[in-house]
This record gives sequence, C-alpha cells and structure tokens, in this order.
Amino acid sequence: MNIQELLHIANVSGGIIYVIIFTLLIALIIIIDRTWYLAKVVRQGELIARVILQSEEVDRDALMDLAVRTAKYPQGAVLEVALKYPDVKDPVRLSELIEETILLQAPRIDRGMWVLDTVVTLDPLLGLLGTIVGIFEAFQVLGAADTAPTKVTGGVAVALIATAAGLAVAIIGLVFFNGLNNRVRLILHQMEAIKVMLVNRLT
Repeated sequence: MNIQELLHIANVSGGIIYVIIFTLLIALIIIIDRTWYLAKVVRQGELIARVILQSEEVDRDALMDLAVRTAKYPQGAVLEVALKYPDVKDPVRLSELIEETILLQAPRIDRGMWVLDTVVTLDPLLGLLGTIVGIFEAFQVLGAADTAPTKVTGGVAVALIATAAGLAVAIIGLVFFNGLNNRVRLILHQMEAIKVMLVNRLT
C-alpha cells in the first residue's frame, strides 16, 4: 500500500482518518510518559517501604535523608509530612495530616489519564463517523449511468477501514489505560501503607 492509496482512504473517510492518527499520536505520548513516570514512582515507593520496614522505630535523620532523595515523588511528600510535625504524637492526628497530603498528591499521579480515557471512548465513534461519510460518498455514484456494482462495494470496503482504524486505536489505548490505572492504584496503596508504617513507628 503506497502513500497515494493511504491518502485516498483518508479522503474517502472525509478526513476522519487524519483525526484518528492525531489521537493515536496523543495516546502514544501519554502512554510513554505515564509508563516511564509511574514505573519510577513505584520503585521509589518500594524503596521507602523497605527502608521503613527494616527498623522497629524510625530514625528521623534517616527519614530526613530518605525524604530528600525522594522529594520529587508522591511518596516523598508523605515522609515530609511526618518530618514537618515532629511534635504530633496522636496517631489519629498524624494519620489525618498524611491522608491530606495523599489526597493532594492523587491528581499528580493520574495526570493525563483522562486524555487516554477520552481517546479510548472517542476513536470508535470517529471511525464509525468516517465509515458513514465514506458509505455516503460510495452510494452517491449510484446516480451515474455507467456505475458498476464493484465501484459501490469497493467504496464501502474502503470506508470500513475508518471503523477498523478507530477500533484498533481504542483497543491499544484500553490495554494501556487499564495497565496504567493498575499502577496508579498500586502507588496509592503504597502511600497508604507508608502512612500506616510511619504512624506505627513515630507515635
């Protein structure tokens, strides 16, 4: 399939194929960025949990060093709260302060995921719209006197490519969206676990 055929397919869909390709590029950018970022965050969460679990009581100097090293990650913000309020001895109060930080960090963890979710929902509809436009154009040739049946069926076949493209992008997006969502849930679970570890050892 050469470039001319690809351009013909895109034009038959009323340009919808171009929109689907654009949404695919956006989805790929989100997938690469979030996969790389969330993998790093998960590793940092595992490191923090491992360090805290190694001791029955948390050494604040060691905690400070760990907080500095992980300051740019959501779990590091949890450590900063524990260090910011050294006089809080009430476990409930300390737990509430840390929970507040977890809630504030949550949007940072799943940033951009709504875009991927939108692509997954939107692309099959775009593909269907492109197919409808293509079928409409294919059946317009029926009015011509010398129209061959193969012209109509060929036009319909080309129009269906838009639906296939939309579904393909949506399937790819859905697989990664579910995988990334699972990573987000894991990170939030890590933060809750770190909160409990700190409360148990600092109070």
